[in-house]
Amino acid sequence: MSCSIARSLEVIGEWWTLLILRDVFLGHTRFDDLQKRLGIARNVLATRLDTLIEHGVLERHCYDEARSRYDYVLTDKGRALWPVLVTIRQWGDEWILGEGNEAVHMVHRGCGEATTAELTCGHCGETMERSDIRITSGPAVR
Repeated sequence: MSCSIARSLEVIGEWWTLLILRDVFLGHTRFDDLQKRLGIARNVLATRLDTLIEHGVLERHCYDEARSRYDYVLTDKGRALWPVLVTIRQWGDEWILGEGNEAVHMVHRGCGEATTAELTCGHCGETMERSDIRITSGPAVR
């Protein structure tokens, strides 16, 4: 299928995968730490980590050769998922948890204020809503 959404879900669409990525973004990069934080079965975690490595989202970095222990580190491809996780969290805050029930807030280091992420035009910087864009066929559609 040439749909980018469908193809992306093959890599990151499984429920545990997004939670693993959330924790890695928060700095939890070791297998045992991830397993304890998430309460995920070790075999499921190992499979999800292997998939993320296979698709270039994470890299395995050895920190203890004698015991074959690794950190799971985001690649550029993995770090590019940051806006995906932020917008899913914001959607959940608004539509699932409700205002005043958020688990975390994002605070912009530059100005020190709580903030939210917004989709903007990569060309002019204007904030975009769905009604502000039109969809045209790309090269994959022939």
